[in-house]
Amino acid sequence: MREGFTTQLTELAASMANMCSVATDLMEEATYSLLQADLAAAEKVMSSEQVLSSQSRATEESAYSLLALQAPVASDLRQVVSSIQAIQDINRMGALALHVAKISRRRHPEKAIPEPLSGYFAEMGRVAVNLGRAATEVMMTRDLTQAASLSEQDDAIDDLRRHLFTLLTVREWDHGVAAAVDVTLLGRYFERFSDHAVEVAERVIFLTTGQLPNSSVNQEVSPNDDAPKEEIVAEFERRQKELEERLRDSGTI
Repeated sequence: MREGFTTQLTELAASMANMCSVATDLMEEATYSLLQADLAAAEKVMSSEQVLSSQSRATEESAYSLLALQAPVASDLRQVVSSIQAIQDINRMGALALHVAKISRRRHPEKAIPEPLSGYFAEMGRVAVNLGRAATEVMMTRDLTQAASLSEQDDAIDDLRRHLFTLLTVREWDHGVAAAVDVTLLGRYFERFSDHAVEVAERVIFLTTGQLPNSSVNQEVSPNDDAPKEEIVAEFERRQKELEERLRDSGTI
């Protein structure tokens, strides 16, 4: 049974890494659509995001099934619960890429961002995609040094967004209200995508070491701190009941 459980954990990790790679590809494509006013690229992101969302639900279902059928404890429980949280982060990364693509499509054939700001968003897109690629690699290699470095790289996105906000508030802004709204939203989308990529990497640190990153005192987590969040426990209980009902209906139990 233990060997089968280990195999399932490996498959879960591989599926998550693939999802993170796909979400990053979506943001790269969405950024291209935004900068080039490319309608086909925007629509490609929108259709692909639906596939990612379906994969996310299936992977999350697999993780909850591990909880229900294997009843893991200690480090195994930490790994499954952290995986569920990472799946949610990755799903949000895909959704944020979708938001970027939707703005690009809505403004087509015009560009959604004023030309003087294109360089800022090109850089935000580059950093966001690099963070997504790094998060994917961390999930595959469990390289804790690389995982810890992502939060520092994320600072570049924060600085760019703050500068964009400054540009929006000066009297010389003459690109209209709609462009100001789009720039504000887009800056937020790129920032949150990067934040979720960092979260994915930090969850890898936690599931591997049992230690919380970025804490003032990086101490071993107590059993109580290692417990699943309330919403995950509630969702697990709901799915466990559904699983028991299916097994009962099939005559397995």
